[in-house]
Amino acid sequence: MTQNTLVIHTPRLTETQQTTLIDSFGEPVQKNNHWRIATDSEVNQEQLIKLRNSLQLDINILPTAFNPNATKLVISDMDSTLIGIECIDEIADMFNIKPQVAAITEAAMRGELNFEQSLTQRVALLSGLDEQALDRVYNQRLTLNPGAEAWITGLKSRDIKFALVSGGFDVFTSRLQKRLELDFSRANKLAIEQGVLTGSVIGSIIGAQAKADFLHELCQKLAITPEQVIAIGDGANDLLMMQAAGLSVAFRAKPTVQAKANCVLNYSGLDAMLDLLE
Repeated sequence: MTQNTLVIHTPRLTETQQTTLIDSFGEPVQKNNHWRIATDSEVNQEQLIKLRNSLQLDINILPTAFNPNATKLVISDMDSTLIGIECIDEIADMFNIKPQVAAITEAAMRGELNFEQSLTQRVALLSGLDEQALDRVYNQRLTLNPGAEAWITGLKSRDIKFALVSGGFDVFTSRLQKRLELDFSRANKLAIEQGVLTGSVIGSIIGAQAKADFLHELCQKLAITPEQVIAIGDGANDLLMMQAAGLSVAFRAKPTVQAKANCVLNYSGLDAMLDLLE
């Protein structure tokens, strides 16, 4: 019989939470700043979702094929994953068209629109915007999601590389790569002429397939296998990348993404990713 490992992403459990977990799966054991339960019981997703919601905790099953000690690369989406905003929506806000652009963004992230087409539509709406708006978004609006810096520090201490990939723009990924000392980054490049956005993207669009391709490209570069990669994202255009990885994590993600990911984080910060590597 296969033994399942449940990871409970919290440093402290209330008496009620402990009792519920014991009744459901067995005695939780504290490990650093989270808890684990080793159980022979079969754990179904419906039961797990119900438990997460009732206890307001992130609880995940580690896939039996996943070897945390073999992990060599984490590849992460940027918007609403590493950072707390959708950059294109905030750029649009500088142009007073945020509602129109945000509506397209939401539909694309839910998988209701082809990402490449939706990005083309949204970027076209930005035609004529002064490029200084990009600096204002980075300096005034862009914030890291909770736990991001502790997560990245923890990965570096384990000699795990970090790749940032985005269907957004390299003006943000490149700055974050430098600021956080990330190993790799890739994103779309906005066309700018005479200091204003032209409303187009230079080169092919970084969409779902391009994100997955970047993962495989980095595996070749690092001489590792996709099974040694953890991929994290929140939107439909992250799914191909997540499916290619040895472990996939949905971070505060759309329901369609949560349903297909190995692990889900809805309550914890990004540093809870380190719990999966213990």
